[in-house]
Amino acid sequence: MKLKVRSGRRLGLVMLMAAPLLLTGCGMFSWLGSDKDPRPPTKLDKKAVPQTGLRVIWKTKIGKGSDKRSLALVPAVGAGRVYAADARGRVMALSTSDGREVWRRDTKLPFSGGPEVAGERLIIGSTNGDLVALSSRDGTQRWRTQLGSEVLSVPRVVGDLVVVHTVDDNVYGININDGSERWRYVHPAPILTLHGSSTPVPAGEGVVVGISGGRLVYLDTEQGAPFWEVVVTRPSGRTELDRIADVDADPVVVGEVVYVASFNGDLAAVDLLTGTILWRRELSAHAGIAATPEALYITDSDDNLWAAEIADGAGRWKQDTLRYRRVTAPAVLGNRLVVGDLEGWLHLIDQNDGRLLGRVRAAKAPINNTPVIANGVVYVYAADGTLAALR
Repeated sequence: MKLKVRSGRRLGLVMLMAAPLLLTGCGMFSWLGSDKDPRPPTKLDKKAVPQTGLRVIWKTKIGKGSDKRSLALVPAVGAGRVYAADARGRVMALSTSDGREVWRRDTKLPFSGGPEVAGERLIIGSTNGDLVALSSRDGTQRWRTQLGSEVLSVPRVVGDLVVVHTVDDNVYGININDGSERWRYVHPAPILTLHGSSTPVPAGEGVVVGISGGRLVYLDTEQGAPFWEVVVTRPSGRTELDRIADVDADPVVVGEVVYVASFNGDLAAVDLLTGTILWRRELSAHAGIAATPEALYITDSDDNLWAAEIADGAGRWKQDTLRYRRVTAPAVLGNRLVVGDLEGWLHLIDQNDGRLLGRVRAAKAPINNTPVIANGVVYVYAADGTLAALR
């Protein structure tokens, strides 16, 4: 099976140029970044797939959710609690067992990325470029620092460092104890990029980050210097829109190999130690990748799901009955996969052959981010603020 996919998925875009050009450029593709996708989503066949397989344990509401925007607000689970934030500054800690509220804080900050929980710290980024550390115990603010741009990925804690990737493609190393900047990696972004950022992934002695222009970089966490930088997909095409080749999907590390997918580009395997590309397959994706020791699982830019051999990227199966349903990246749940879609449905998929095994509606609003799996429980956070736990 050959993996070869080109995209037309609804996307938000960032144009890094003067305001008059920004307005002119957006008119060329006015539907991008809006909620009006010109292609209708595939209708669900309710008779073919049973509405079974997952059971809602509890469900609650966290403020306004993403406030109808595409943000990297995802639940974080740790020490018997699940944490979530909304786009208007509300942060809540809930009991994982029954969804009972432990504490809440209304910060009034426009949160857009996170949270990340590490011990007694809860780290969240905002649209205004704020990076905030709260106490995971009671929500009190520990520190707040200003970055140069919007945070549209999840901050990651690596030792005593918070690594943050901002929408202008800079990567920051921030001291987790006081919020001071330890280092900054600066990457000049192209004129036109997707409105999003990949989340840094800890690996070996550093972090792997996907950036615009089809690039992947491996940074030393001590000084922020790159061990290597490699072009996964070289931008090509006649227009700036054609040349978008961002790596917005979070890389996945298995052993000493990094697996990465780019928009308008490729699925590739990269050697962690040297940055050498081991293999490459043509496939456009930006939602994300999941991996097991045997296979990779990818949601492409048309919302088809693929399984590929981890050794060489050869296709195993393709699931296309969720096409254009704005499907999330898959999450691994035992021998199954879980994805969310634009109507709040969760779909269970067999890892071996891609069959749809069941579905359940967790919310009445879009599920835009990958479900979080912790201790056999699936946590999903919908765009309207619905936080649900399913088993």
